[in-house]
Amino acid sequence: MGNLTPKNNTQGEKVVLAYSGGLDTTAIVPWLKETFGYEVICCCVDVGQGNELDGLAERAKLSGAAKLYIEDITDDFCDNYVVPCLQADATYENKYLLGTSMARPAIAKKLVDIARKEGAKAICHGATGKGNDQIRFELSIKALAPDLDIIAPWRMTDIWTFQSREDEYDYIKSKGIPLTFSADNSYSRDRNIVHISHEGLELEDPSQEPNYDHMLVLSNSPEKAPDKVTDVEIKWEAGIPVELNGKKMSVRDIIIELNKLGGENGIGIIDIVENRVVGMKSRGVYETPGLTILMEAHKQIEELILDRQTMEFKQMVDVKYSQVVYEGKWFDPLREALQAFVESTQKYVTGVTKLKLYKGNITKAGTTSPYSLYNESLASFTTGDLYDHHDASGFITLFGLPEKVRAMKMLEVKNLQNNK
Repeated sequence: MGNLTPKNNTQGEKVVLAYSGGLDTTAIVPWLKETFGYEVICCCVDVGQGNELDGLAERAKLSGAAKLYIEDITDDFCDNYVVPCLQADATYENKYLLGTSMARPAIAKKLVDIARKEGAKAICHGATGKGNDQIRFELSIKALAPDLDIIAPWRMTDIWTFQSREDEYDYIKSKGIPLTFSADNSYSRDRNIVHISHEGLELEDPSQEPNYDHMLVLSNSPEKAPDKVTDVEIKWEAGIPVELNGKKMSVRDIIIELNKLGGENGIGIIDIVENRVVGMKSRGVYETPGLTILMEAHKQIEELILDRQTMEFKQMVDVKYSQVVYEGKWFDPLREALQAFVESTQKYVTGVTKLKLYKGNITKAGTTSPYSLYNESLASFTTGDLYDHHDASGFITLFGLPEKVRAMKMLEVKNLQNNK
């Protein structure tokens, strides 16, 4: 945040609020007006939250917002944020598919666009001071609009005096703003087209099993999934999914359909204790059915096409790429450089992957590609024209030469010691 103080040269200025219509941002609208004298422009960026957008216009108006933008960027999110992460096989700490991490820079970019359009002096977000989202929002805004002030109420403890959801709830009621939600102790959730995350309640104790019956939104638990196999066929062109089960579809529609199929079959539910950027560990459950299927299918087709050295290096890039995105550095030159490498590996990632879904499991059911490096003549146990067994002797001699030379030297030293 800049050198903002209550009503310090801000009276009548515009601020763009990242608005969800939930308890936090409903309370922030009147608070911004009272504390800074701002004209509040609410901006809800739609990245596939579904029915969470219902009733937003009325709630924003009753809260005192001067204007509400609802910006649907779901296709942009899928094509320009999800696909690059999919191509990179980006998985943070071997589990988390970056559902929230990918969305924040996309949202921040749109907030900056609206701030420029409205001539706003600041952008406000409702992320807490303990989480990763404050970093993702603010690093993105700084990279795209370094001149804008950033307001983070939850870090402004001298003037943001709310200590709990109940405090916010009472404040909103005192303003005569009708509430369609309560201050009950429910899970803290974040949802977009690729996932929904859950934190809080029993998840705050790592010794406790998640209450999946109470928690899950997109999915059945594997135990409650149908006792039958669901077949899935995905066509790829240059590392991008373009068809599902024989039907040409946008990435957005493929994800929506795979969410349905994966959710029914208990696919993509993870329980993880992750290392946040701010230094603490946190526990969450993520439902990511469609992207989990796509990620497995993408790795499946890459196995056929990428050579060993490229595959090994790309796996190292995956780790770094995931870390950079998780840390909110989407617009960082390193992320762009890593992406350039990834894109170069995807040129020939074209073909068809077949999968079977069953009670939380994804099983390969066949992969084909015109660029496959798998050669049946080479790989089979019968002698083919391209491989002469005699050549292996010379290869092994040279490949194992360092080990042999070392062993000879150690034997020489041992003999000298024994002869003393």
